[in-house]
Amino acid sequence: MSDDETRSIPTTDGQGHPAGPVGEPVRHALPSGPAAMGPPRGPAGPGGPAGPGGPAGPGGPGGPAYGDSGRGPEEQLPSGRPVGHQGMRVDIDEHSAWAMNGFLALLVALALAVGAAVCFGTGLPPVGVVLIVLAFLIATPLVVIQPGQTRVVQFFGRYVGTVRRTGLTWVMPLTTRRNVSVRVNNFETNALKVNDADGNPVEIAAIIVWQVADTAKATFAVEHYTDFVRVQSEAALRHVATTHPYDDPNGQGTSLRGSTDQVSQELAHEVAQRVVIAGVEILEVRISHLAYAQEIAQAMLQRQQASAIIAARERIVEGAVSIVEMAIGRLESESIVQLDEERKAAMVSNLLVVLCGDQRATPVVNTGSLYH
Repeated sequence: MSDDETRSIPTTDGQGHPAGPVGEPVRHALPSGPAAMGPPRGPAGPGGPAGPGGPAGPGGPGGPAYGDSGRGPEEQLPSGRPVGHQGMRVDIDEHSAWAMNGFLALLVALALAVGAAVCFGTGLPPVGVVLIVLAFLIATPLVVIQPGQTRVVQFFGRYVGTVRRTGLTWVMPLTTRRNVSVRVNNFETNALKVNDADGNPVEIAAIIVWQVADTAKATFAVEHYTDFVRVQSEAALRHVATTHPYDDPNGQGTSLRGSTDQVSQELAHEVAQRVVIAGVEILEVRISHLAYAQEIAQAMLQRQQASAIIAARERIVEGAVSIVEMAIGRLESESIVQLDEERKAAMVSNLLVVLCGDQRATPVVNTGSLYH
């Protein structure tokens, strides 16, 4: 069995960790040759097929073959696939295809065409037909590859490699070539309405910057890798938004509004894990839109305004108390006036009213005495 053929393999190792680093395609080193097929099967026993390494027991089924999941019937789909989001994966990695300078091949094709014309003119039509066929076979695989573009080459449906060299290039004859761009792409997700960790409806959108890293996986592992990246990005954005509150008034935890960098990194990690199967690398993820949903925006605005007013009042009171303390201390230290406790209380009350009031204070001159 070749490494380029379709196999069912897990995306995690034996301990549940991802099989490769985030942002890079998962590459598996699968054995080839007879060892890849597992231990040899013994002869079948009566009543069931053979299992690996020995006969099946009487009246019972044989052991599982290579690639079987080993799960019970309740964990199998009707088609025999294991239940789970992994499904059947196409295990194929990008490798270079054979290619050469296209100008040399173009000269050979022109020479064969000229030779065919000479044969037709000198009365050798069979030779001319052969030369025309050869010239056609050589000229057909000529392709022009621009910078940032690649050609995924298939020979009668079999993946033979990817050509990344630019310019006029000659590839294998009788092959089909598919253009896959490796340039950096970006898009903005739709504004999704989700509930944050506190249950408040919020609207959120993000900008995803991505690039094809493995052209083979992008071509054969998924149907349309561009649509796959968009859908998985929105799914990851929805999942991350539900795990954080919109705002943290205490400032002690993470929030969508106050921890933008941390949320963006978490979102990039989530998207990269979801699109690694398609050979796509996530370069950057940034939140582009974040707001409360329209139905609660007014109420949340009033709450934010109330929080701002309370914080401002706390700052004003703190400053007023400091001023009053400084004034009484100066009066007593410099022996300007002797104040008893009742006069101090009256002075503190008047100063706090003046310093903490929203409107300008109107002074009242007291010409009498506090004592009767």
